[in-house]
Amino acid sequence: MSEVFESYERQYCELSANLSKKTSSVSYLDGEQQKQKISEVRGGLDEAEALIRKMDLEARGLQPNIKAVLLAKLREYKSDLNNLKNEVKRIASMNLNQAARDELLEAGMADTLTASANQRDRLLMSTERLNNSGNRISESRKVMLETEELGVSLLQDLHQQRQSLLHANNTLHGVDDNISRSKRVITSISRRMSRNKWIIGAIISVLVLVILLILYFKLAK
Repeated sequence: MSEVFESYERQYCELSANLSKKTSSVSYLDGEQQKQKISEVRGGLDEAEALIRKMDLEARGLQPNIKAVLLAKLREYKSDLNNLKNEVKRIASMNLNQAARDELLEAGMADTLTASANQRDRLLMSTERLNNSGNRISESRKVMLETEELGVSLLQDLHQQRQSLLHANNTLHGVDDNISRSKRVITSISRRMSRNKWIIGAIISVLVLVILLILYFKLAK
């Protein structure tokens, strides 16, 4: 067997064992540590693949019986290396999926917080509108009460004015009645005075006639 092949084989076995340990420990890491460890493992995988290519070139230059044995080993090494690659891909994919889930969760939380903030703003605006509406209703009610009080006051004033007008009307009717009675009394007095004038005139005439008669009889004697 070729010493060069054995040297490459020894390096590969050590590197493969180291990569297997690192791959096993990657699952227990998270975040940046896991990413760093996966990067180291991928670098080791590239180095292991380079060693397998060197062993393949070395084996193909040897005698057929030795080459067949070495190529059989290389197939095992290649299968082992592919298994390591698949394991690293699986872990990296899980890491990406977890990161994607975290991003989705963060985005969902952000959307939830944004929705909550928007909902809170809408509630505050609705509450403010309700408060403004309540204030307007209170002001309208206050104006309505003031208007009602003013209307009641006006009705009371109108009622008092109506009472005053009715009283004045009654007073005028009373004055009119008094004037009518006074006119009747004056008319009656005037009629009596006229009648008394005629009576007095008649009495005076009778007295003058009597005096004349008395004087005539006296002179005739």
